[in-house]
Amino acid sequence: MTNSPPLAHDGRARLAVLLLLAVTAVWGSTFFLIRDLVEHVPSADFLAVRFGIAAVLMFVVFHRQTLALTRRQLTLGAGLGALYAVAQLLQTVGLETTAASVSGFLTGTYIVLTPVLGALLLRDHVPRAAWIAAAIATAGIGVLSLQGLAMGFGEALTLGSAAVYALHILALGRWSTASTALGLSTIQAAVIAVICLVAALPDGVTLPATGGQWVSLLYMAVFAGAGALIAQTWAQAHLTATRAAIVMAMEPVFAALFAVLFGGESVTWRLLVGGGLVLFAMYLVELRGATHAADASALEDPPVEILHHDV
Repeated sequence: MTNSPPLAHDGRARLAVLLLLAVTAVWGSTFFLIRDLVEHVPSADFLAVRFGIAAVLMFVVFHRQTLALTRRQLTLGAGLGALYAVAQLLQTVGLETTAASVSGFLTGTYIVLTPVLGALLLRDHVPRAAWIAAAIATAGIGVLSLQGLAMGFGEALTLGSAAVYALHILALGRWSTASTALGLSTIQAAVIAVICLVAALPDGVTLPATGGQWVSLLYMAVFAGAGALIAQTWAQAHLTATRAAIVMAMEPVFAALFAVLFGGESVTWRLLVGGGLVLFAMYLVELRGATHAADASALEDPPVEILHHDV
């Protein structure tokens, strides 16, 4: 009986889920920081400096892993970084004419777009429970943030950013590996910084003006930039794209929680109901993943496709 591989694989998957939850918590903690910072520093400038610092820091620490990447892996890292940069810029430009609550909901539609695009483009098999969980998570984000929706240019750009985020999640899930995660993350950060710098150059690059602004930017560069890219890239080497997207649906829940704890906002029925739906969706897909791992560990010499099927 060869039970150890599926159990070990399930252990890595559980760690990957915890890492993604930590990433979404960090992302959620930055919402009120970004809101204050972009009043003084344009969005493209902020993103260029944030990911530029992250890229330099990551290369100093992980230069061996980065230089060890093959040409194909470098190309993959550059493509991943370009997708992420485009998504960030589309979301930021869309936010200029879109209410923050609507932007949050439209961005969150990547939860459904990820399995849809995976099925259409990559012929991924998405279990029924994952479809149901994705729909419940999207409904939860809608309850949490949506108070009205009129589709204009800004909303279209934001919806486009959600599609690009979904493509980024799919690409990470398909091609990232644990052994290349550090190098791929470094290349992604560098490409994001370069693309955002090009977007910022026409009006000149504006830097933070106060110590507090620099502290906020450094926090987002180190933890929400470098740390988040590393954790997401490694985690998605052990999770399916759909499972990862549903876990990352916790971002607006964490954002609302931090707004209550540190931003002076009140607990509302939207937070309780919307957050509850997202948590239920994550429980649903995680319960199915645990059941799958238990079934695999009970088989005699289980085949590879069972060992690597998380959702």
